[in-house]
Amino acid sequence: MQDEINTLRRILKENRVIAVVGLSAQWHRPSYFAAKYMIEHGYRVIPVNPQYQEVLGQKCYASLRDIPEKVDMVDVFRKTADVPPVAEDAIAIGARVLWQQLGVLNEAAAAMARAAGLETVMDRCVKIEHGRLFGGLNWVGVNTRVISAKRPRWLAY
Repeated sequence: MQDEINTLRRILKENRVIAVVGLSAQWHRPSYFAAKYMIEHGYRVIPVNPQYQEVLGQKCYASLRDIPEKVDMVDVFRKTADVPPVAEDAIAIGARVLWQQLGVLNEAAAAMARAAGLETVMDRCVKIEHGRLFGGLNWVGVNTRVISAKRPRWLAY
C-alpha cells in the first residue's frame, strides 16, 4: 500500500500537463469537476473532445494527436472498451502516464502503454487521489487510508 501511495504521489507531482480525453463542458459531469479541481491546483488541463471548441476556458482538441504541446499525462474519461485507441495515441504523442478514471479498467490498453514505457493507473480519479494524497479530503471526514503524523515533504502545487 505504501509503495502505491508513493507512486501515485510521485506521478501527480511530476506530471503537470494533463490531457483529459472525454472532458465534458457540462458542469455537472464528473470529468468537469475533476478538470476544474486540477486547474485550481496548478495543473495545465488540455480538453480532448470533438464535441467542443472550448472547455473551462481551455481550447479543446478533437484528438490527442491534435495537441501542439507536450502532454505528461492522459486522463481517460471514456468507456473501458474505448481505451485502446486512446492508449495508442498517448504512446504516439510521447505521454508519460496513461490514467484510466474510476470504473475504467482496460488491462490490454494498460499493458500496451506499459510496454511502450508509460506508467499506468486504472480505476482511480486524479481529483480524489490528489485530495487524498496532498491533503483536503480528511478535512471533510473522509478516511483517506493514508496514516501519517507528518505532511508530505512536498506539495504538488
